Amino acid sequence: MTDKSGSAQQAVIVMGVSGCGKSSVGALLAKRLGLRFVEGDALHPPANVERMAKGTPLTDDDRWPWLTRIGHDVAAAQGAGEGIVVSCSALKRSYRDLLRREAGGALHFVYLEGSHALLLSRMGGRTGHFMPVALLDSQLATLEVPTGEPGVVTVSIDQSVEDIVGDAMRGLAPSS
Repeated sequence: MTDKSGSAQQAVIVMGVSGCGKSSVGALLAKRLGLRFVEGDALHPPANVERMAKGTPLTDDDRWPWLTRIGHDVAAAQGAGEGIVVSCSALKRSYRDLLRREAGGALHFVYLEGSHALLLSRMGGRTGHFMPVALLDSQLATLEVPTGEPGVVTVSIDQSVEDIVGDAMRGLAPSS
């Protein structure tokens, strides 16, 4: 899809395990790109949030409807000629493939990569989030790193949010 100026509207999933900064990076990336930001966690059904809050990892069966909804939201934005940035863990290749199919068009991923120690520190320092630190290891065990997949930009989180977003924008920019 293109906007009125003729430039392509982007659809971007900011992905990674809990604590990597998906929400902060996604919101700032969307602002800098002039796109709408959607907090993927807000699209989880209440039962999923309750499971995670109790320290119970989600199963694939828990995740499929949530991922489908995110893909539909991306497709709807693209169908309306709008770009969109969504935060979503997208931990497995099969999850990303489902998002690509449901989105029905070009979909980019910004993979936020960081060390276990840094992720643990960030999770331990935040307040008001339903995801307990205890689930980090299960997310890391589930993660299938997206290296080599089409449309994926990998960015280290061992820097400021502004620098992470700058790296993401450079990675998303069309090649000359």
